[in-house]
Amino acid sequence: MRILSRMLPVAACAVCLGACAPERERADLVFIQSAEPETLDPALTSDQVSMRLSTALFEGLCRVNQAGRPEPGMAERWEISPDRKTYTFHLRAGTAWTDGRAVVAEDFVGSWKRALDPATGGDYASLMHVIRGAKAFSEGQDPDFSKVGVKAVDEKTLRVELENPTPYFVDLTAFVTLAPVPLGTIEKHGTAWIKPANIVTNGAYFLEEWLLDDRIRLRKNPHYWDAANVGMETIEIKPVQDANTALSYFHTGQCDLIMDKGMIPPTLTQKLKQQPWFHTGPFLGTWFIRINVTKPPFDDARVRQAFALAVDKARIVEKITQLGELTAWGLTPPGTGQDYQAPPGLDLNVEEARRLMAEAGYPGGKGFPRVEYLYIPLGVERNIAIELQAMWQEALGVTVNLTKQEQKVWLKSMRELDYHLCRSSWVGDYNDPSTFLDMFITGSGNNRTGWSNEKYDRLVTEAAGEADILKRNAIFQQAEQTLIREESAIIPVYYYVGVQFYHADRLEGVQGNLIDDHPFRCMRWKN
Repeated sequence: MRILSRMLPVAACAVCLGACAPERERADLVFIQSAEPETLDPALTSDQVSMRLSTALFEGLCRVNQAGRPEPGMAERWEISPDRKTYTFHLRAGTAWTDGRAVVAEDFVGSWKRALDPATGGDYASLMHVIRGAKAFSEGQDPDFSKVGVKAVDEKTLRVELENPTPYFVDLTAFVTLAPVPLGTIEKHGTAWIKPANIVTNGAYFLEEWLLDDRIRLRKNPHYWDAANVGMETIEIKPVQDANTALSYFHTGQCDLIMDKGMIPPTLTQKLKQQPWFHTGPFLGTWFIRINVTKPPFDDARVRQAFALAVDKARIVEKITQLGELTAWGLTPPGTGQDYQAPPGLDLNVEEARRLMAEAGYPGGKGFPRVEYLYIPLGVERNIAIELQAMWQEALGVTVNLTKQEQKVWLKSMRELDYHLCRSSWVGDYNDPSTFLDMFITGSGNNRTGWSNEKYDRLVTEAAGEADILKRNAIFQQAEQTLIREESAIIPVYYYVGVQFYHADRLEGVQGNLIDDHPFRCMRWKN
């Protein structure tokens, strides 16, 4: 096979390096992902790479199953009040941390307080604003945490009061930000608490080894309440940015699973799609371009709209990604929530784009400053960046410099608004429009554009308090139209298709799902 022969020189080097290094036990499952995790701290993780590991180490009241749906985790059951605003969770007997200490309701109270604390700086704090009083506390308006609607009734009972009925709250309790953390360990070790020698976990696995830019090894947690149903004793995660190298590892049996779309060599997409171990499926994810609205010339909405109108989305999915992706008419993907349909944003219209640029003072691109587009070091991202650069040059007459940054640096640049334009993506944390639209409210840690709009904030808040699904959807549509059309703070480009490389005749427990979440604990070998 041509693909194999083309990879053999790389594979030979990998084998030689492995043979020359000290021998070690091969993990039951070797998984390759495209970057080193930024952190394993549940309160601070904000990217999929980090979350995959953090959710293996820490478990909340609920956990996600292989179909991507919430199911009982640390809590074995719960009751919901008639007004659907109060949840009473009952923790399992016998749940414990890896240091042997019991998991109790107060662990959740303290961990949620830490996640909401402005001093922690978690990007996902706003996710918990559905809890009564949580927004005022996390934004520093009221430092009295006793007013926040979370209380340990006793060691095994947790009561949570919400601001409004929240149809996805059970889904939220399975999300990593709401997982408990070992507060005593954090107090003792500070930021070093996530090192293998210090970390204490309550999930299906514990952290056995972390060699930076080489490997992370997880081992099954014997204290885990469901350890009998965890299939893999050890899991090794290898960060590999080069798609050809990753594919070489897979072909030579040095890795068992790849789940990052960036690990597809762009020139081999069509051939790989024909392989029996190549699996795809739609999920709630959108690839889009963030625009830093605080930096001229993008502080002018007309310029942002012009850049959006100059992007030929069909050209990108047909020429570069080639996995059957749909071009994105909005930020929120099809299938989100109950019958929600994103409103149409701005599509290709070069004539209108040029008119807006002239109106903004840049006819034919004259006088337009040099700006930068940030992307991460993956082959498909490089190719998209080059294509966008050409589109903006052809349609608008402007020069856009391309800047490649490692994932950690890229995330830092976005947080600090140290960019003009940058590639971005978002995968739904739960199946509801709010998981996409809450991101761009004023002050959200995941906003990362500097954009703030009173109308948008009001509409998203209004939708959160609306019980009628049809009315709620209509309000969300108004908000989304403000974001992507009237203000163009972002440019949605395409809706993701999930990709997994694995041999289905050998490995089970990997299942495509809407939130693209694939728990390691569900995976096992058939033979």
